[in-house]
Amino acid sequence: MRWAGRVALLVAIASPAALGAQVRGLAVINSGFGTGSAISADVGFGNAAAGSGTTFGATASASMGVIGVSGSVSRGSGDVAEADAVWSQALALTMRLFGGPLIPFRVTLQGGVGRWGQGIVETVHVPVSLGLAAVIPNPAFAIRPWLAPRVDYQSTTFENSDVNRTELGLSGGIELGFLNGLTIRSAYDRVFTDGNPGIFSLGLGFTLGR
Repeated sequence: MRWAGRVALLVAIASPAALGAQVRGLAVINSGFGTGSAISADVGFGNAAAGSGTTFGATASASMGVIGVSGSVSRGSGDVAEADAVWSQALALTMRLFGGPLIPFRVTLQGGVGRWGQGIVETVHVPVSLGLAAVIPNPAFAIRPWLAPRVDYQSTTFENSDVNRTELGLSGGIELGFLNGLTIRSAYDRVFTDGNPGIFSLGLGFTLGR
């Protein structure tokens, strides 16, 4: 009975409440996924190199076997205090390479594309990351630490000029998963380029069905 209870607990709370976001102002989250669909909301705080300000975002996700898909939208302040709010949208596709509901370690490959505009400046963001996540169950909730190194491509169009860059990025965080489907998460994201852009984010998610 004790073994069966632990298995049930792991199945119930090992599934993250949502996939990652590729949108402006929020961390790229690649912590794995479970079964069913989910929704989540996040708030991000960027340093000066990442545009400063506060960003709010929402994500809806669904999984089908070893594949998970998600769509995200965010709204955040511009690069200067007086700038208009910036909206961005993104889609992500994640494939589970290793792990499952009864295995407390997961490896996932995620690719996504996001887009946003500020006046006549248009930006496309394409991160490709490898997610490494573990599950530490306990009687009240599961603890999920994760880390996701990535290749980060960004293309910015200004009038008739294009500026493209490819950098290395890294995101990681901790999630708490509860039996009722609620997930609380924190994450930090950094791109290794001039100024070291960094974003810290906090989020809540809820699994709608398994």
